[in-house]
Amino acid sequence: MLHEKIPVPAPGEYAPFYAGYVEAVAGEDVAEVLRSQPVELRALLGSLSDEAARYRYAPGKWSVKEVVGHLTDAERILACRLLRIARGDATPLPGFDEQAYVAAAGFDRLPLASLLDGFETARAATLALVETLAPEDGTRQGTANGTPVSVRALLYILAGHVRHHQRILRERYAAVVAG
Repeated sequence: MLHEKIPVPAPGEYAPFYAGYVEAVAGEDVAEVLRSQPVELRALLGSLSDEAARYRYAPGKWSVKEVVGHLTDAERILACRLLRIARGDATPLPGFDEQAYVAAAGFDRLPLASLLDGFETARAATLALVETLAPEDGTRQGTANGTPVSVRALLYILAGHVRHHQRILRERYAAVVAG
């Protein structure tokens, strides 16, 4: 499927909450965005020390390490949704509480390099999964978090979610993140 042009999903193929993520990559080749993001994320954050990667731009906000850990958790959950829906599983899929996941994970105790490796590995697994899909699988729909979602919408959501957090890292974490 990644060798084909993946059309932008229609608004009815995802929850309105995800519109910003879809729009963030809508004019681009989503497959190329998905492939390039691990390299971009490492270029953005890879030179930070572990101490700098514990930086929070405000009390109660995630550290840089927690953002990377969250990206990996979300990648895994969204890829699982993609797999199940692409394979025709009609079981309604639950949402997840990203705040609770980050709180339980203890990402700040882990080396930033390990967290970046984890994201790269998760994204590589997602890309390998997508390679197994036929172009017609892109429009297959299921239900996640109580709303319809298509396979191709999940690809745009995956890419847009990372792009959203890259922008936040550049803007709100500028004290430690260059670029």
